[in-house]
Amino acid sequence: MKRRPAILVLEDGRTFHGEAYGSVGETFGEAVFNTGMTGYQETLTDPSYHRQVVVQTAPHIGNTGVNGEDDESSRIWVAGYVVRDPARIGSNWRASGGLEDRLAAEGVVGIAGVDTRALTRHLRERGAMRVGISSVEEDPRALLARVRQAPEMVGADLSAEVTTAERYVVQAEGEHRFTVAALDLGIKRNVPRRLAARGVTTHVLPAASTIDELLATGADAVFFSPGPGDPATADGPVALAREVLSRRIPLFGICFGSQILGRALGFGTYKLGYGHRGINQPVLDRSTGKVEVTSHNHGFAVAWPGREQELSAVQVPGAGPGAVVPDQVIDTEFGGVEVSHVCLNDNVVEGLRAKDVPAFTVQYHPEAAAGPHDADYLFDRFAELIEGRALDRRRSEGRALDRRRSEGRGLYSNHSEGGN
Repeated sequence: MKRRPAILVLEDGRTFHGEAYGSVGETFGEAVFNTGMTGYQETLTDPSYHRQVVVQTAPHIGNTGVNGEDDESSRIWVAGYVVRDPARIGSNWRASGGLEDRLAAEGVVGIAGVDTRALTRHLRERGAMRVGISSVEEDPRALLARVRQAPEMVGADLSAEVTTAERYVVQAEGEHRFTVAALDLGIKRNVPRRLAARGVTTHVLPAASTIDELLATGADAVFFSPGPGDPATADGPVALAREVLSRRIPLFGICFGSQILGRALGFGTYKLGYGHRGINQPVLDRSTGKVEVTSHNHGFAVAWPGREQELSAVQVPGAGPGAVVPDQVIDTEFGGVEVSHVCLNDNVVEGLRAKDVPAFTVQYHPEAAAGPHDADYLFDRFAELIEGRALDRRRSEGRALDRRRSEGRGLYSNHSEGGN
């Protein structure tokens, strides 16, 4: 198959030559790399990759084609796609088409035949940066000028571009136990599926929803979804999270949702040098001491007080890679908060747990459809949190009823004594 020549130009001027893959044209975004050896369809359709050009480190991509079951949203969201050796023929019993045909049909500009190992090493050393791919421009200098005019990820407010336009409901499987209102900041389909498997009905609402709109669903709890962009721009969701916390409604956040809760609790966020993207990241659950192999897709993280990182995920003041955050509870407006999970590659905070309000988050993806599934238990933990809160509420209501009954008996007794 004869392909058109294509070029990839990074904002620092580094240029790679290859061949057009997918749609012919030109595209711009933030260059990031994903280390997963499988799950490329889930990656492409993950809204968190909006405005990013994904470099696949696995050399062979497209081997199993594409199908109608594995999409995490209604479309491909990546701004561009970079592979080394695309499969000539996709082969899988579930396949309904080829990957390149799907990319072309959705207008996704890609490049193949690139030394993705060299490109990944460059991004690891220099950090994620803006990039352009073109199969219509032959002059790298001309493309570089356009790359440097493209918007950066820092300061990007993207939730409104990926959220649902209308609310929708995913029903519980089997017996209904709880109702959850999910704020769609770029939700993946597997989140409500994992909740549904635990008897949870999920109402998915637009990113600009208010606290009254969330509560109108009859929600027992609230979920803040993953999504793209800079969490420092998400003032609306942060204010909403503070409302949820102040009302002591159970809250669970994943990835971007974790960063939102971090900000709501008073912590800052920062941009990682090149981020975590892949399905082989080791994370320590500090409550159990177990190490999980987890799926990640984040370029920002929560800054733990006293351990803020400014340049890279691997530059941790006073600690080498693999060191864990010390036992520490930080007092916030909503009570004590501790680090619940830590990435063992670089000591990045991967989870928060509030001790005085029913809220916790993780920075990685327990809903990872392509796997691994080590962290799937976190949805059980969420259900237990909801159940515990419901039990506390019933006990509180029971005690209040007992008090009213006792007060009523006292009034009756006093009235009787006054009449003798």
